Amino acid sequence: MVLKLTTTTRYILLVIFITLGLHSILSFTHEDYGNATSLRNIANQLSWGQTVNADTVGPNDALKYPDSLLTRRANACLLMLARNSDVNDAVKSVRRLEDRFNRKFGYPWVFLNEEPFSDEFKMRVSNVISGEVIFGQVPQEHWHQPDWIDEEKAKAGRDKLVQDHVIYGGSVSYRNMCRFNSGFFYRHPILQQFKWYWRVEPDVHFHCDIDFDPFLYMERHNKTYAFTITMYEYHATIPTLWDTVKDFVKENPQYVAQDNALGYLSDDGGKSYNLCHFWSNFEIADMDFWRGEAYTKFFDYLDRTGGFYYERWGDAPVHSIAVALFQNKDQIHFFDEIGYEHNPYVHCPSGQAAYTQGKCACDRQRSFDYDGYSCMRQWDRIQ
Repeated sequence: MVLKLTTTTRYILLVIFITLGLHSILSFTHEDYGNATSLRNIANQLSWGQTVNADTVGPNDALKYPDSLLTRRANACLLMLARNSDVNDAVKSVRRLEDRFNRKFGYPWVFLNEEPFSDEFKMRVSNVISGEVIFGQVPQEHWHQPDWIDEEKAKAGRDKLVQDHVIYGGSVSYRNMCRFNSGFFYRHPILQQFKWYWRVEPDVHFHCDIDFDPFLYMERHNKTYAFTITMYEYHATIPTLWDTVKDFVKENPQYVAQDNALGYLSDDGGKSYNLCHFWSNFEIADMDFWRGEAYTKFFDYLDRTGGFYYERWGDAPVHSIAVALFQNKDQIHFFDEIGYEHNPYVHCPSGQAAYTQGKCACDRQRSFDYDGYSCMRQWDRIQ
């Protein structure tokens, strides 16, 4: 049967079609047209003008609801700490995440630097971002080694790590960065307007389309912290960290969550630390947790020991230990759907459905998830 339309009807439908897009017409049949009694009903049949509450959309619904139909965003930003010399690698990361995710969702980017950003950095980065961009400088008191640190003792610690060939063992600037990421980034004036952040490093890869909103997913499911890669820390960089944590917990047992993730951190009920941590160069998290009483007291307690400088405490084990102890384990989320790479480690979605739906380009044979240095098995055992 051939459907006959008047010239006027064809014109009206063409205008609606061009204005509102192709995606819904694929499911509209001649029978639907015959059952419709007005152009408004036809539009309803086509789902043109439909909106979908983003709270109903999760990772498995990405193809069901086109991104343009989502009605709200989370109070969130994409966050990068970078130097002017990182501009080439920063542009690569931004472009990759814009292409795979943010051109569809339009979250603002925040860039922080210990020094003022150059005009070149701001221009080149802004050119590949679809929406708002904010540049800020880290306050000096949040970055540099505090005056109360015993520099002679700190230098002896650095020299020992250099002698032992530990990466960044002699770097003060690396320690500044770890301390800043552990206890200060979420206090920056620019970030006070945001609740959620997605940490992005220069020169990282996003191997799959992300057609759902991770921030809203975490809001709906009461998540605090999300990761894609987990691994062991170098013991030489944190020899006294776990003893310090145990001292804090002994003095502040009220902060330990009832259904915590201690089984991920320790193989012997908390007597020792197995060195597992979430690799924090990718993390999506709720800054209100870092700003809360438990973490504030925890960081201040750690900081007063000087371990960030006398040893080489990283923000990854500090964040991981805190969230694993002070939140219920079901508030920590593994985003298997997000293909991510920070050289040399790659997470590639394990399931064929997620791999296909995300149009992933990563080699699943290279996925780090169950490599010998990965802590994914420790994470699995508490699920």
